[in-house]
Amino acid sequence: MRMMVRMTIAALLMPGSAPALAAPADPLHSPMWEHHAARLFGKDSIVFDDRVAVHIPEIAENQRVFPVTVDARALPNVRRIVLFADLNPIPVAVDYAPTRAQPFLATRIKLDQRTPVRAAVQTQDGIWHVGGSWIDAAGGGCSAPPVSRVKGDWADHLGEVRGAQWLEKAGETRLRLTFRHPMDTGLVENIPAYNIERLTVRDASGKSLGEMQIFGSVAEDPAFTVVVKATGPIAFEARDSAGLEFPGKVGA
Repeated sequence: MRMMVRMTIAALLMPGSAPALAAPADPLHSPMWEHHAARLFGKDSIVFDDRVAVHIPEIAENQRVFPVTVDARALPNVRRIVLFADLNPIPVAVDYAPTRAQPFLATRIKLDQRTPVRAAVQTQDGIWHVGGSWIDAAGGGCSAPPVSRVKGDWADHLGEVRGAQWLEKAGETRLRLTFRHPMDTGLVENIPAYNIERLTVRDASGKSLGEMQIFGSVAEDPAFTVVVKATGPIAFEARDSAGLEFPGKVGA
């Protein structure tokens, strides 16, 4: 997996850098909480916040395709959303900057075992607001070959995109994009890591509405739903880890 390259995270790994603040006690009692808090949030303040709503099913019926919706619209001035599963071998699924969008994201991820699924939402004051819950899963979602690999037709459909948009309310549009892509984790024997790694959404004038970094723990044939502060035609550009680009437009 290609991990996020961010100054805040890189600084944690540099010799002699200042130690991170102690993370607050985890209400979910995850064995990996302190590790992830240090790597993702560094010296930033962290609070557990019910305003970060993470909607997930009670049971993981399919550990390869697990739906997650993050709704942080109760928080003001959101600048970043990180979706992650503590005990996945590739913990972070999506790192989303809703530049001109509501702090809302729906997608599907893989689960490798029973784990907390969380969203960390950073507001403009630098504070991280964290929500989430445990989910039971049979396991193996990250280490099983994608269905398209088993069928052998993945290359025939690679990069196909479906898009739709709906008026959310005045001045806002709900946008859903689905890509055909195997989203290989690199954890299956003889199948190297290969995933969509970036998605940018733009309005008709070319201004960015939102940007995502995407990782291999997102489910095969990934789908993303966002709510952007724009109406009319919306353009998107996706790029995978092999450098292939999948551009398109939704709307008239």
